[in-house]
Amino acid sequence: MITVIALGVLIALLVLASEVWTKYLWMDQLEFTDVLVTRWVTQALLFVAGFVVFAVPLFLSLRIAYTKRPVYPPITREQEALEQFRAAVDPLRRGLTYGAPIVIGAFGGLALSRRWQDVQLFLHPQDFGETDPVFSNDISFYVFTLPVIDVLVSFGQFVLLVSIVGALIGHFVYGGVSWGQESGLEVTRTARRHLGVLAAIYVLFLGAGHWFQRYDLLTASHTRFEGASYADVHAILPAQTILAIAAVVVAALFVVWIFRSDWRIPAIGAGLMILSTLAVGNLYPWAIQQFQVQPNERALEQPYIQNNIDATRTAFDLDDVTEVPYTASTDATSGALREDASTTAQIRLMDPNVISPTFEQREANRRYWGFDDVLSVDRYQIDGQLQDTVIGVRELRPDKFGLSDRSWVDQHITYTHGYGAAAAHGNRRNSDGEPSFLQSGVPGEGAFGEYEERVYFGRHSPDYSIVGAPEGADPQEFDYQQGSTDDEQGGEQVYNTFQGDGGPAVGSFFNQLLYAIKFRDPNIVISNYLNEESQILYDRDPQERVREVAPFLSLDSQMYPAVVDEQMVWVVDGYTTTTEYPYAQSVDLEQTVNDSQTDPNASASNRQRSANYMRNSVKATVNAFDGSVTLYTWDTEDPILKSWAEVFPDALQPASEISGELMSHLRYPADYFKAQRQILSTYHVTDADDFFTQQDFWQVPPDPTVPAPTNPDGSAGQQAPQPPMYLTMQMPDEEQPRFTLSSSFIPSEGQNVLTGFLAVDSETGSTEGNPADSYGDMTLLRLPTSNPVNGPGQVQATFNAEPNVSQALNLLQQGASEVINGNLLTLPVGGGLLYVQPVYLQSSQTGGGTQYPLLQMVLVSFGDRIGFAPTLDEALDLVFGGDSGASAGDAEVT
Repeated sequence: MITVIALGVLIALLVLASEVWTKYLWMDQLEFTDVLVTRWVTQALLFVAGFVVFAVPLFLSLRIAYTKRPVYPPITREQEALEQFRAAVDPLRRGLTYGAPIVIGAFGGLALSRRWQDVQLFLHPQDFGETDPVFSNDISFYVFTLPVIDVLVSFGQFVLLVSIVGALIGHFVYGGVSWGQESGLEVTRTARRHLGVLAAIYVLFLGAGHWFQRYDLLTASHTRFEGASYADVHAILPAQTILAIAAVVVAALFVVWIFRSDWRIPAIGAGLMILSTLAVGNLYPWAIQQFQVQPNERALEQPYIQNNIDATRTAFDLDDVTEVPYTASTDATSGALREDASTTAQIRLMDPNVISPTFEQREANRRYWGFDDVLSVDRYQIDGQLQDTVIGVRELRPDKFGLSDRSWVDQHITYTHGYGAAAAHGNRRNSDGEPSFLQSGVPGEGAFGEYEERVYFGRHSPDYSIVGAPEGADPQEFDYQQGSTDDEQGGEQVYNTFQGDGGPAVGSFFNQLLYAIKFRDPNIVISNYLNEESQILYDRDPQERVREVAPFLSLDSQMYPAVVDEQMVWVVDGYTTTTEYPYAQSVDLEQTVNDSQTDPNASASNRQRSANYMRNSVKATVNAFDGSVTLYTWDTEDPILKSWAEVFPDALQPASEISGELMSHLRYPADYFKAQRQILSTYHVTDADDFFTQQDFWQVPPDPTVPAPTNPDGSAGQQAPQPPMYLTMQMPDEEQPRFTLSSSFIPSEGQNVLTGFLAVDSETGSTEGNPADSYGDMTLLRLPTSNPVNGPGQVQATFNAEPNVSQALNLLQQGASEVINGNLLTLPVGGGLLYVQPVYLQSSQTGGGTQYPLLQMVLVSFGDRIGFAPTLDEALDLVFGGDSGASAGDAEVT
C-alpha cells in the first residue's frame, strides 16, 4: 500500500513539474523569469491571504457556535427534535467545521489570486496629472486604487455574510439560538455577542460599499454616455453618502444589542437599513430622474455630457486631432493630379487580402511551405526611394502537406522551420498581372540582401520541434531543396542544424521525461535523435510568446514581419488599457477590431474585451529564427506602463534601444486606430448640446467588396466595416507623402455619402531610438454636406452598374474565370476624393489548388467620372480628360 501511495505521489509530482518546471525553463530561456516569479509569488501570497480571510472567520464562527453552546439547552418540543438532529450530524461535525472553511477558503484564495494585476498596480500607482470633474481626485485613484478597494469591500461582505449564516446555523443547531411557541426567540449571551459583532462589522462593510460606490458613479453607463449624470450627482451620490452614515448607525445598534438582550434592537437596525436603501437609495433617485431630469434632460445633462466628451477624447489620445474643412471637388479636370504626383506614383495596387494565393503559387517554392492568408504592408528602401511593399513569410505549413500523417521524426526532427520572405512592389505588376517581386527565391535574392532566413517561430509553426546537435554531427533538419519550384522531385536536398538558443535544453533524461509528460509523447524519452545539445522549441506563435512574457498587455490582432539588421523579426504592438477612466466612453474591442478582413477569432485571447482608456505603450519584436522577445517602451508618458515598469524593471527596454533599421519598419497599429476611429465617429462632435441630439453621428462604412453574410432565416446580415488602409500618400497641406493609415466615415443613418476622412501619420522615420516628430499626427478631413461625395458603397454600386465596366467584366469572366474585386482605396488628391480598385482574374477550373488571382484591370472614380483600364496610369488619364498630370507606379507596364 505504501508503495502504491509513494508511486502515486511521484506521478503527481512529475505531472506538476511537467507544467511548472517546464514553464520556468521556457521563461528562463527567454530571460523573463522575473516576470514569472513575480507573478507566481504575487498569486501565491494572494491565495494565502484569500484563503485565510475567507476560511478563518467561518471556522471561528462554527467553532464558537459549538464550543460556547449551552450545557443545558432549553427543553421544548422543538429542541427535542433538534436534539435528534444533533445526534445524527455530530459524527460529521468535525468534517463540516474544517471542510466548509477549507472549501470557502480555496474559493476565496483562487478568486483573489486572479486579481494579481490589480494588486500590483495598486502597489505601484502613478499620477496621471489629471483630475476628475466631480471629486477632483487624480485619475490614478480610479485606475490603480479603487478597483482593489472595491474587491476588498465585496470580498469582506461575502466573508461576513457567510460567517453570519454559519454562526446562525451553528447556534441554532446547538441551542445558542432557539425558538419556541411559548418562549419565543431566545438567544444566549455568547450567541448574542457573536452574532452582534459579526452583524455590526458586516453592516460597516455595507456602509463602506455605499461610500465607495460614490466613486464608481464616474464610470456608470447611461443611454447617451458613460459617467456620472445629473441624477447620479444630485441624487444617487448624496443617497450613497446617507446610506453609508446610516450603516454606521445600524452597526451601533447591533453593538448595543450585544449588551442589551432585546431582539427588537437588531430588528430595528435591519429594518432601518432596508427602509433607507429603498427610500433613499432607490425611490429618491427615481423621482429625481422622472420628475426633474426627463422634462429638462437636454439642459440638465449638458455639463455631464461635456465631461464625457472631454474625458473620452483624452482617454483615447484624441485631444490633438487636426480637423480640416475639405471642399472635396468633384470636377475631374485635366492635370488635376499634378500636385499629387508623388502620391499617385505610390498608389498600392497589390491587395494583401487577395494576392496570398499568388505568392503561394509563385513563391512557396515547395508544398510544405506557405504564406498567411492575409499578407502585410510595409515600406522598404528600393533604389534609394521608400516604397510600399507587400510582404509574406514563407512559413512551414503542417496543414498544407499532411505533416501530422507522417512519422514522428518527420513531424518533430526533420521539418522544423520555414525559409525566408517574399516581397512585391505595392504599386505595380508584371505584364501578365503577377506581382512584381523585389525579393524572391529560396535562398532569397533581392532587395533584402543577406539575412537569417530560417523561420523557426511563426504563426503556423509546428507544436514542437527538437533541434540542435553536437558539432560535427550530421544535420537532420530539412532546410530547402535546390532546383526550380516546378522541379518537385529534382535537386539536392539541403539539411541544417539549428545553431541558436531557441528553446529549453532537453539533453538530460529528467527534462526529456517532463516534456514527454507535457506533450503526452513517449518518443521524446526513447528516441535516439535526442542528444546532449538538443533543444525543444514550442509555444512558437509570436503573439503567444509576447503574451506570456508581458501578461499585462493587450495585443494587436495584426503582427507583421520586418527584415532588419540581417534578421527577420515579427513586430507585435502592445496596449495598456483600463475600464476605470472616469467619464470616458467604453469601446467593445472585440466588435471594434473586427472588420471585413479580420478573423473574428484571431488573437481574441490577446485582447481585453473592452476599454475606456488605451495606449500603444509597447512595441515588441520576436526573432523569427531563435524566438527571442524584446519589449520596447513606446509611450513613455503612459502612467499604466510606468507602473508595470516598476513591477517588472528588467522586462522593458527603453525606446532608445530601437535600431534605426527597426524604427523604419514600425508603424501606427491598426487595432488602436480602429478604436480611435470608432470613438471619433461619435466624438468628433465636441459640443454637448449637439452631442445630445445625435444628429451628426457617423459610422465606418461597410466594406462593399465583401458580400453581406446570410442570416439563419435566409435574410442578408450586416456587412462588416471597411478595414483601414496603409498607404503612402500626401495629405492636403502636407509637403511630402508619408506612410499613412486611413479610413473614411459616412452618416450613421441616411445616405452612403462621405462625411469625413481620417488619416494618421504612420511614418516612424529611421533615427535610432526616436520616431519621427510627425508620427501619430492625426488629421480629420470634414466634408461639406452641401456638395456630397459618394461613399464607398455608392462608388462600388456605380462600378458594377456602369455599362462599359459591366461588359468588360462579363468578357473577363468568360472561359470559367472568376473576377475578384480588390480593396477599394480612398485618397484625398486633386482637391477631391479619388477611389481606386484593382480587379483580379482567377481561373475557377484549374483545380489542384493552383488557382491564383492576377491583376488585370483597375477601376478609378473621381466625382461622377469612371475610368477602367489595364493599368492605373491609363485609368487615371481616362478620368482626368486624357492627362491626369501624374504617372502611376504601373505607367511602364505594357
